[in-house]
Order: sequence, then structure tokens, then C-alpha cells
Amino acid sequence: MSGDSAIRPHGYAKPVVVPETLDHLCGPTTGVVNLPRHLKWSGNPHYDLAQPGRMGDLYRTVLNEAANLDDLHSYLSRDSLIRLWPTMWLPRAVRHAWEERFPELRLLPRRAA
Repeated sequence: MSGDSAIRPHGYAKPVVVPETLDHLCGPTTGVVNLPRHLKWSGNPHYDLAQPGRMGDLYRTVLNEAANLDDLHSYLSRDSLIRLWPTMWLPRAVRHAWEERFPELRLLPRRAA
């Protein structure tokens, strides 16, 4: 992980991995995604993206647990992230880190999940 990809928010236990650009997020948008143990260490690691809400669950997990840029690039899609962003519950430090790097996310109108 490059030094520029991890942001260490004050008072947050671990670094938040944030890409330099959203354009490299080209993960799956259909099918079943199986997350590796370092991303989904508890519970069911299988995400059927055809089921309502499962893409949001997948994105929340990856955003919270990503250890490196490959995790983000492999499992997140730029367009899906932008569509889901206003409805996702994320820890304040994670949301802040992403919105600092990508102010366009901050400007999206918030919606209830």
C-alpha cells in the first residue's frame, strides 16, 4: 500500500484506504462476490449482488476493512459507489477520509437507506 493511499484519521484505530482516483474502481456489479477472509472475517463472505441491499453491504464491508488499494479496485465500482454513497452508513472517520479526497461525494444529497 502506498503512503498516499492510507489516511490515518485522528482517534480512529486503523488507517482508511482511499484511492487517488475513483476511475480505477472497476469491481463487479453483478453476480456473486466472495470476499477473502481479511475483508470478511466473520459471517457469510458471499454477496449475491442480485439480492436487494447486498451491494450496499458489500461496499460498506470493503470500505471499512480494505487493507490496500487492490481491495478497493477489485470489489468496488466507481458508478455503484457514487450511487450508493448517499445511503450508506459508514463510520465518521471513513466517510470523512473519502469525502476529503473526493469532495463530489460530500455534495451528493443524503438519502435514507
